[in-house]
Amino acid sequence: MKQYNNVIYIYPDNVGFFSKTPKIFILLLIIILLSFKIIYSQKIKDYEFMRGDMRIMFYNVENLFDTFDDTLKNDEAFTPDGVRYWNNGRYYKKINNISKVITAIGQWELPEVIGLCEIENRKVLEDLIKKTALKKYPYRIIHKESPDNRGIDVGFIYRKDKFNPIEYEAIRVNFPFDENRPTRDILYVKGYNNYKDTLHFFVNHWPSRWGGQLETDRKRIFVATVLKHKVDSLFNSDIDPKIIIMGDLNDYPDNTSVLKTLDAKIYFENVNSEELYNLAYFLQEIKRKGTHKYDGEWGILDQIIISGSLLNNENEIYMTVDDAHVFDAPFLLEEDKHFIGKKPFRTYIGFKFHDGYSDHLPVYIDLHKN
Repeated sequence: MKQYNNVIYIYPDNVGFFSKTPKIFILLLIIILLSFKIIYSQKIKDYEFMRGDMRIMFYNVENLFDTFDDTLKNDEAFTPDGVRYWNNGRYYKKINNISKVITAIGQWELPEVIGLCEIENRKVLEDLIKKTALKKYPYRIIHKESPDNRGIDVGFIYRKDKFNPIEYEAIRVNFPFDENRPTRDILYVKGYNNYKDTLHFFVNHWPSRWGGQLETDRKRIFVATVLKHKVDSLFNSDIDPKIIIMGDLNDYPDNTSVLKTLDAKIYFENVNSEELYNLAYFLQEIKRKGTHKYDGEWGILDQIIISGSLLNNENEIYMTVDDAHVFDAPFLLEEDKHFIGKKPFRTYIGFKFHDGYSDHLPVYIDLHKN
């Protein structure tokens, strides 16, 4: 045996060492094989969570109010003297929590487009992108005040280095059968990404089930009708429009408002580019995921619905159903003491400050460039 540059060369007279100690040789071989297996498994894991060329997320952030009393809104509870004792400390903790979620979802590259609901006004969005870790990124805001009695709106933030808005519209929803209870607008944004793909976004927060599902069904069905009309106009005017609907619909993928009125398909065979497809159904029924827990049962109220053109991998930009995700990182969950398993780690439980994130989990999708 000779050594040269720290490399040991074994000559025939040394081979007897291995023949006399076969157990050591076998052990070394096993260690080498296991090392390759660990490395290979890690590569598969990394691939499974590989980020696409464009990441789009939606998050119901649970009552993101500022601390000021707006006399035109029913927001008194979220003030320092209100029943929730909503002060600056709690407010800034809240927006920093939201920025932590956005950063975690982005991994090494923060999301290009983010839809949000249960925000009070433009100010809270300004604070979110300018007074948290998000300030390092060139986020911009699209927002319109809704007529909702509580003063909560939907919002749209985007990275100006990754997305360029062309036009936007706050689509008003006026219930002819309940004019005294206005709801949130649907926020429509049209723009193009860095690859010159035109995208149509709709950010939603449909009426809640407060008062009972059956009693409030017609409101969500009405909103779905308004949205369906706008979507159909895009299908009629554009060739294979790339549509992304996101929001807290306060209904599940198989409820009438979503499945029948909006006509969002729940099966993905023979995809038609001029139909809508509900990725939330795949997440809920196939991946067994949820964004909200009610009476111990997980379900997906927070949905992303896309046009069939985005499911065509021959198009310049596309995705698959496996590119849809619920972000259920451990820090967003806590033990469910009343039911088994986990539940969302929320900001308030009733009127008690709980110092969490939200009563909903965020959802996101990845788009890929051919």
